[in-house]
Amino acid sequence: MKVFKFGGASLKTSKGIRNVASIIASFPNTKLIVVVSAMGKTTDALEKIFSNSQAGKDATVEINSLKAYHRSISNELFPADHAVHTSLDKTFETLSQHLKLAGDADLVYDQVVSLGEILSSIIIQHYLKELNLSAYWLDARTCITTDSSYREGKVDWETTTANIQKIKPVLDSSIIVTQGFIGKNNDGFTTTLGREGSDFTAAIFASSLHAESVTIWKDVPGVMNADPKRLPAATVFGELPFKEAAEMTYYGASVIHPKTIKPLANKGIPLLVKNFDDPALPGTKIHECTVEDLPPLIVFKDNQCLVSCKVTDYTFISEEQLSVIFHALSELDLRINLMQNSAISFSFCLDFRENKVMALIHRLQQRFEVYYNTGLTLITVKNYDAPTYTEYRAKSGIVMEQSSRSTLQVLVKH
Repeated sequence: MKVFKFGGASLKTSKGIRNVASIIASFPNTKLIVVVSAMGKTTDALEKIFSNSQAGKDATVEINSLKAYHRSISNELFPADHAVHTSLDKTFETLSQHLKLAGDADLVYDQVVSLGEILSSIIIQHYLKELNLSAYWLDARTCITTDSSYREGKVDWETTTANIQKIKPVLDSSIIVTQGFIGKNNDGFTTTLGREGSDFTAAIFASSLHAESVTIWKDVPGVMNADPKRLPAATVFGELPFKEAAEMTYYGASVIHPKTIKPLANKGIPLLVKNFDDPALPGTKIHECTVEDLPPLIVFKDNQCLVSCKVTDYTFISEEQLSVIFHALSELDLRINLMQNSAISFSFCLDFRENKVMALIHRLQQRFEVYYNTGLTLITVKNYDAPTYTEYRAKSGIVMEQSSRSTLQVLVKH
């Protein structure tokens, strides 16, 4: 049994969906679970609809635009009287209902934004059936159980594994089409697993069913040592050890969701990253292996904020003061990407999630003199060699630098 995951870029047009279907059809004697993301920029559009609604603005124009986008694709794939159109209309009715929900904003966010995957999975499942492939639509929320940490649901692995085991008989006769990114808590509300969390969903299903492999189909030829949009000379890794891939995701490489590696590595399930435009390309295999002389991996992480906390009475930074800072970070669910301290100050860099970061700064100001800078980029060079070490240390606008035996990190102004 294999698990395939298709991202939004592969599903953004009717041509893309036909291509996805042809890839699936090329595995006729394989038990398959197909995990899909929202189509194109649908999640961004739903976030905007949510924001407008929360601000008391009319979101009708944005809703109609998103509905027209999905309807135009379904019109190109199906006849006018096909049942898929009714299913899509019902999902948009659900969207309107969710926007009227009162209460916690993060709870409402998850109910709204999760519908992108529902829409795409409906279209994919119906289109596979049009090709006379046996395809079963599975609501991932009936399988993946999480806590109530909206926007970043934490998986209840015991319950989730037991739920997923129940779908085994379906795989004997059908391709299962399900949604990435979403789950459900014990109160019956939809939760999301964090932005770009569909990779993680694929790993959850694979781990729970001891799959042969997970394949993530992307618009790149495999895992590359840098973003080719920033560094055109980037090269493809033929294979990578799990540990190396885990570190890549930790430092911000966007090709794989950070939570994906652990459940696969624990079960020894290889992760393949393949190109959906040219499935014949070998791609990258991530598994338990040793690779000598890996080229430097270069990761750019934008939208960073540097926060510096200085003691006000000239005492040295102590474990007690660090405990205050880390406790505040933990309570606000913020993660440090780089940190450094001097005798009287502690500085750290983190993603600039504005509301949470400003709340953090306000809290720390009760105890420290706090300074912060936004609009920064963190560049990480893993497995650096002499040329890359020299090149990135010479970058202009460096506000923080740190290096170890294998990794160089520089935080720079744009």
